[in-house]
Amino acid sequence: MSNPLVRLGQLGQSPWLDYITRDLLSSGRLARMIREDGLLGMTSNPTIFEKAISGSEDYDEDIRTLLAGGQPAADIFDATSVTDVQAACDAFRAAYEALDGRDGLVSIEVNPELAHDTEGTIAAAARLWRAVNRPNVMVKIPGTTAGLPAITASLAAGINVNITLLFSVERYGGVIEAFMTGLEQRRAAGHPINRISSVASFFVSRVDGKADPLLDRLPGGSGAELRGKIAIANAAVAYGRFEESLASPRWRALAARGARPQRPLWASTSTKDPRYPDTYYVEALVAGQTVTTLPPETLDAYRDHGRPEARIRRAQAEASRQLQALARLGIDLAGITRELETEGVEKFAVSYRQLLRGIERKAATLAGRQGSGSGR
Repeated sequence: MSNPLVRLGQLGQSPWLDYITRDLLSSGRLARMIREDGLLGMTSNPTIFEKAISGSEDYDEDIRTLLAGGQPAADIFDATSVTDVQAACDAFRAAYEALDGRDGLVSIEVNPELAHDTEGTIAAAARLWRAVNRPNVMVKIPGTTAGLPAITASLAAGINVNITLLFSVERYGGVIEAFMTGLEQRRAAGHPINRISSVASFFVSRVDGKADPLLDRLPGGSGAELRGKIAIANAAVAYGRFEESLASPRWRALAARGARPQRPLWASTSTKDPRYPDTYYVEALVAGQTVTTLPPETLDAYRDHGRPEARIRRAQAEASRQLQALARLGIDLAGITRELETEGVEKFAVSYRQLLRGIERKAATLAGRQGSGSGR
């Protein structure tokens, strides 16, 4: 039987790894996953980097060197994350070239504390794009209200963009608008648009993490039938919006100039509720022209017992009925997604601050070791 992860690629869905560590890059494990699992990309965020830096000695030498140069924690993080993303981009470069730039992409995130700062985000995206200096890097920009014009400006400047922290179909509509406007502005300025890559990261399981407890509180088990269904229904409606955008005259005009679709990316695919199978959200959302990001444990589970089959049409067929039933029960999906965006921005910012504190602690420890060694 073929590897289920490879089969996802054959069905038109690109498996990406939601994880990055220096050991993964240097040990040959990433190269093996690209070769054997058909892995086609990678994402990173401050939480992943925080665990990698604090949980190993792999970054100690870099921190020592940067510390000796008087670099603050934020600059140390920038330098180490850029180095790792460059190495990952190089690992995926063959896939990027073989697929004519349609895949083999690696994401790096702007400082999440800039989520409500349009100009700051634009400047940070441009700086990271220059620093990594690889054609297959994507810069992650949150899909907040302030993020939308930053998405447009970055795409117009020729930067590959991964729009993150999307929860609502309504906000996703704004992201589609920002994407097309960015390509139109770039084209109007006389620049090519045929090598621009973008994905829109729609967070999945977190929606059930909010909706399921509300359903559980309803009297008489009236919400039981919808338990574990709302996140998938929400994503299925978003996929329908994506397909509608591809049929629009506006998109056809851009496609005629070589533009590539901004693929939906399913994020937060790990199963949080043990009552659901460990591949639950991956299985339900297999669809053409999409990306699925898998943390290591979900990727391992899918490799072991995934059942790849294009199931998005089933989810779409049920989505309208399920979302209408949710509304009749008095549960406000729009309120849930607003809350998730607010919490997501704050959680990413907290992770970033924890990361910087972790670097400061490690730097102090390393400095202490250097001091004690020099006094012998």
